[in-house]
Amino acid sequence: MLKIQTGQDNPVLREKAKKVNEISAEIKQLILDMKEIVESGQNDIGLAAPQVNKSLCIIVVQPDKNEKAMALINPEIKKSSAKKEIMPEGCLSLPNIIVPVERPFKITARAVDTEGRKIKIRAEGLLARVIQHEVDHLHGILIVDYNELKAVP
Repeated sequence: MLKIQTGQDNPVLREKAKKVNEISAEIKQLILDMKEIVESGQNDIGLAAPQVNKSLCIIVVQPDKNEKAMALINPEIKKSSAKKEIMPEGCLSLPNIIVPVERPFKITARAVDTEGRKIKIRAEGLLARVIQHEVDHLHGILIVDYNELKAVP
């Protein structure tokens, strides 16, 4: 069973994740395990591989519990809207911490699916926010960093 990594000073949560070059059986199993975590939790709507101690560019998102969780390998945000929205965000890796985070309302992202096919996603609202939050994890950025960024004069 995968264990959620916690703490804003946790080294694996702070490093830049490595690109996935081959979708091996181990990668597919990791994705299945990550999906299980997200699908089983009440408030779990996204998870990045670094959160389960794997420094790889993989995220799983499920903002709507009526839909299956979606895995994105090597996701990149290619476009974001000028319209932004501030919403409170929590994080499995930072229990009991809620931070207001400003993010673009709409994004276009590119990634690879579990079969190695390139995919393009246009997302808005909660799905866009969840993808951005999880992509932040792949760059070692946590929600608490948004408070620090605003505090700089």
